[in-house]
Amino acid sequence: MQDSIFTKIVKGEIPCHKVYEDELTFAFLDIHPKTPGHTLVIPKQQVEFVWELDSSIYQALMSTVQKVANRQKEVLGSPYVGSMVFGMDVPHAHVHVFPFTTSEEFGHKPDMSAEPDHDALAKMAEKLAF
Repeated sequence: MQDSIFTKIVKGEIPCHKVYEDELTFAFLDIHPKTPGHTLVIPKQQVEFVWELDSSIYQALMSTVQKVANRQKEVLGSPYVGSMVFGMDVPHAHVHVFPFTTSEEFGHKPDMSAEPDHDALAKMAEKLAF
């Protein structure tokens, strides 16, 4: 299997705005966030779908999702944190974790063609970093 963009991020071949890393998982900001703080949590092992993960890695992934969600609530003061697994855009298992206040924010679809605001992302990563 060819390395996904996420595997290249884990290997340090592509820069990212990292929030968290442990032995099995990696979390970084989405460059086209639904809301400020929108984070992608991935297993370091590349598999296409979350459901293909070994149960111990799946549990580690979900533990990191929980840590990131709690961190977003703590640091950003959001009343809600959403998560989504849909696995269509990158062939590497990942979970979207994002703070929100309203149902409109939850359903927001970011402009994927917009140039990422790396200054704002860097500041947010600094706030959320463990």
